[in-house]
Amino acid sequence: MASKSEESLSSLCSLFRLLSDKTRLQIVLYLTDGDRSVNNLCRDLKLAQPTVSHHLGLLRMNRVIVNKRSGKQVIYSLGSWAKGNKKNLKFDIPPFEVTLSQD
Repeated sequence: MASKSEESLSSLCSLFRLLSDKTRLQIVLYLTDGDRSVNNLCRDLKLAQPTVSHHLGLLRMNRVIVNKRSGKQVIYSLGSWAKGNKKNLKFDIPPFEVTLSQD
């Protein structure tokens, strides 16, 4: 059975793998500005809906983002791991905290 520390380390590795993809990192950064629908993200990223949905699914399965239904639309927002804004985005995976900062 894996210890809490090993589970946290595994979660941290998963986060780095997820964010190593440019599209997924862009999605997370767009969501720092607020909730967005799939259609909004497709427009902002200039990508087809199936491509964006694929990346959203991976981020959602790994709890980086969450979704909620609003009528016919699905709205995405940052999950409990991620907090902050584009200039200072933090991922809290106890006992680790990862910060992405830009000047």
